Amino acid sequence: MGDLLRLGRADRSFLARWFWTVDRPLLFLLLALMGFGLIAVAAASPAAALRLSDAATRIPPLFFLERQLLWAALGLALMLAVSMLEKRAARTLALAGALLALVALAAVPFIGTDVNGATRWIQLPGFQLQPVELLKPLFVVLSAWLLAARFDDPSLPVIPLSAGLLALVVGLLALQPDFGQAALLMAVWLAMAALAGLPLLLVFGGLGLGLVGLALAYVTSPHVARRIDGFLHGEGDTYQVDRALDCFRAGGLFGTGPGDGTAKFRLPEAHTDYVFAVIGEEFGAIAAFALALLYLVIILRVVLQLVEEDDPFTLLAGAGLALQFGAQAFINMSVNLALAPSKGMTLPFVSHGGSSYLATALGMGLLLAFTRRNRHVQASPYLRAQPA
Repeated sequence: MGDLLRLGRADRSFLARWFWTVDRPLLFLLLALMGFGLIAVAAASPAAALRLSDAATRIPPLFFLERQLLWAALGLALMLAVSMLEKRAARTLALAGALLALVALAAVPFIGTDVNGATRWIQLPGFQLQPVELLKPLFVVLSAWLLAARFDDPSLPVIPLSAGLLALVVGLLALQPDFGQAALLMAVWLAMAALAGLPLLLVFGGLGLGLVGLALAYVTSPHVARRIDGFLHGEGDTYQVDRALDCFRAGGLFGTGPGDGTAKFRLPEAHTDYVFAVIGEEFGAIAAFALALLYLVIILRVVLQLVEEDDPFTLLAGAGLALQFGAQAFINMSVNLALAPSKGMTLPFVSHGGSSYLATALGMGLLLAFTRRNRHVQASPYLRAQPA
């Protein structure tokens, strides 16, 4: 990082061009979030290791932190590498990746691994791949590419085509079943379609269709019914949410202190879906609020970058990636606070995981690539007059 800070504006090297065009405040905010995530997993790792150990296999207390350090290193490298791509190359990469991820998602019902009644993962050597995690940011970029074509030729049927692609993805997710991810993608697509000119009547119609789909899932899927009944009426198994609330109560405003939490040892999935509750116990409600504020600042930074954007594709892709990132964080924190039914959705850059971490790094790398611009040239008429 020291070498980067010493790069002069007159330097024409590849690294210098990247450094002076990338959104550095956004990059530093994302790095801060990744650092926060490592601290959170360090706090949650002993509880997860003890809970998942048995008489035959004892997991070391910091096992999940060590794995998270690996994912963080790979994720950081991936995010920086993708952010260095030119916009056209980044878009081509995303489109090719979206097709591969879609094929992998279609293969899940046939070769996937069943976990807790859901088939969402493909077992690879030493690693479980969840295709939908990788598909989410790539689907956003693919949808942005389709919808942006409408600005060049309004007669193109890109909205029906994009809606058909969404229906295909939602249908494949329903087979797993994974209605939480399906609902997230539908919400992001509707927001992007509205920015692309979809009439509000159709936007509300899409929301209504989503509610109908949720009702059908409630009637036909006992898994979904249990989650919703537990949230609305406290019926069925609410153990996870109850233990998460115990963590927040134990932590109070300032927390019990790093490593001093005890409620986390009774919390299932302390290192993944419920890591936010561990933060609440050991670092307190103030730290949990600060984390939520960090997500909000990241989203606002992206919005400020897009306010004056005149490229339809960049506007749609940037808005979609930011919304998907922020909505996932909001859903995870809401579940931890018993404000939403359990979804099995990770907290971006904070929860332990491979697929989710790398997918978030890919999405943020694409966002950094799409929003790159020479701000110094834009700010100075004198610099604009200089030869390239």
